[in-house]
Formats: sequence, C-alpha cells, structure tokens
Amino acid sequence: MTETHRVRPHPEHRPRLIATDLDGTLLADDRTVSRRTLDALAAASDAGIETVFVTGRPARWLEVVSAVRDRTVAICANGAAVADLTALGSPAGDTVSDLGAADRAPVAGGGLPPSATPPLIEVHQLRPADARALAAVLRGAVPGITFAVERTTGMHYEPDYPTYFPGAVAGVAPIEKLLDDTGEFADQPIIKLLARHSAMDPDRLLAATRAAAPGLGEFTRSSASALVEISARGVSKATTLSAYCARRGLGPQDVVAFGDMPNDLEMLAWAGRSYAMANAHPDVLAAATHRTAANTEDGVARAVERLLADLARPVPAGAGPAGIGALAGGRRPELVDLDQRRCRGRREPAPRARRPVGGSQVADGVPGGAA
Repeated sequence: MTETHRVRPHPEHRPRLIATDLDGTLLADDRTVSRRTLDALAAASDAGIETVFVTGRPARWLEVVSAVRDRTVAICANGAAVADLTALGSPAGDTVSDLGAADRAPVAGGGLPPSATPPLIEVHQLRPADARALAAVLRGAVPGITFAVERTTGMHYEPDYPTYFPGAVAGVAPIEKLLDDTGEFADQPIIKLLARHSAMDPDRLLAATRAAAPGLGEFTRSSASALVEISARGVSKATTLSAYCARRGLGPQDVVAFGDMPNDLEMLAWAGRSYAMANAHPDVLAAATHRTAANTEDGVARAVERLLADLARPVPAGAGPAGIGALAGGRRPELVDLDQRRCRGRREPAPRARRPVGGSQVADGVPGGAA
C-alpha cells in the first residue's frame, strides 16, 4: 500500500482539493445534501477546487451525492476502494434535503442497484487469510462479537449480525464459511471486515479489538453503535487520499479536509487544513486544526464559503501570498465556541503530534466570529 506523502504545508497556501467525509459531516442526519452545501461545492469547483468524498460507505451507497455537481471520485470503505463518480446519475435530486421524504427514499436493499453502482477504479483488498486470522483472534478475545464481510459487490454476514437492509442480496453464514476460499463469493475482493457487539461501549470495543490483533489490519470506527471496521494493513482514508493527490501533483498543503469520527483521524492529520464538525467525536475535535458548525447546520458549506471569501479578499501589500489562513500582524486567532459565541484561548491538540495550520484552531476559519 502506498504510504502517505507528507510535505510541510504553507499556512497561506491556496487550497486545491476538498476532502470530505459524508455521514455526520457533509450529509444532514436524514442522509441528504442541503441546497446550501450543493451551492458551496459548486462555487468551490468554479474556483478550481476539486471535491473528493472520503467515506466509510461502499460504492453502492453513494447515491447520496448524486446531486453534487462536478463529481470526480469517492474514496470508499475507509480507503479500501476508489469509485469513479463521473457517470453517476442525478435522479431527480433525490439527495437534496429541501425535497420531500418520498423523493429521498433509498433504493430497496440500502443502495444503488448493481447496474447503477459507480465502477471501482482502485481496490486495496483485505486478504482472506488475514480476515480469517482476524476473525479467529477476535472471536476468542471478545465474547459475543459477530462479523460481517464487505466485498466489492455486497455485504455478507453471520446469522446473529444485526442487519439494517433486509432486502439486500447477501450471503448469510458463519464467518468461517463466508471467508472460505472455495465459497460462493470467494472471487469478490474483501474490502472490510466488520465486527459488532450488542452491549459494549463503541470506544471500548475499538480498543479491545486493536489490542487483541495488532498488526493484522487497520481498526477504526464510524458508527454510533459498537461496530469496528477493519481494513488491510496500511489502508486508511489518509493513505488512499494521499496517493490520489500525489498522482495529481498535490500534497497535504493543497488539501482541506472535513470529518467527525475516528475513521477520519488519519486524513485530518495528513491534510494541511482540517475541520472537525461541532458534532464530532472528542478525538476528532482535539486533532483538527479548525472547527465548524454541525452537519445539521451546514458546517461544511459554512467553512467552504468562508474559505472562498478569504481567497477573493484582496491581500494588502507586503502581507505575503494570497490564500487561506493569513494572520494579520502575526496575531493568532482565537477558538470560537459556536454555541456560546465566546472566545477562548488557543487549546493545544491532544498528543497526536498534530501540526496546527496558521497557528491555531479556528471555528469556521473566522478569527473572533463564526460564519
């Protein structure tokens, strides 16, 4: 797997790519994209800034972005696959949140039909032998754990695994059979092993699985429930995004990233400028260089609008190159609490060796105020 490509970002560098998570970040809680967000991303595209969706979702669940203009790719399954969105249809705006609920109904089975699923142009599979080893170790270490297997063409799960899309075509069998090299689905690459527990705290389950099987895969979580998502070793949102950018001559200094959950941490740490949503996990709030409003309050759109406004603002003579994050007179902005509208002194990130951009965390990128 390609390693992340890192260079030191310039705090005033003009962004060239927006990398955004979907659930809990770009999408509202009803899994739709607001009109304001659509307009903000279209304006970014007009300014020469590409948007890449970086999600834990599989490709068949990308109908939620079908109304976004100028789509290019989506990095799916926490970096395990890249989907080409250029041919994804735009069905009657069914993912725009100002339409009625009937217009937003998902495809039966929880995603796009196979014929409409965007094609994968890159896959980083979890080897079946590694998946079997993971399942065996975790079954012994965490009593009550159940498994599902996400392959490139669908999800397959154990009989006791809770399902949310009963209409989906899937294999249902013990994990050993689902991972058998001679099984019905053996020719379909594995992109994630999912481990769920009905009673454990989500963060405790993540910690327990990491401790039980170090080195066998990459462990993360994005759900409010106790669900751990396991990819192949060295595969994360950050590694695949980094490789995608490198092929286009872009580095972290060119990227603005948005996220809300632990599966976004590596991406937020890699990007030159990172935003945690107000609804984000505490670890994400501590790791990001900036904050913005919640996903239910168009947080991504608000930050993008501010970035574009900053880019359009004339730069005084001697102030340095035009771009985001310029600090007048070397003064550091303060962190703004979006709820209480009160300024606080800069808080250092948690010990993730995260390098702040522009010297501080800023809500919506606005020193002393929120957009």
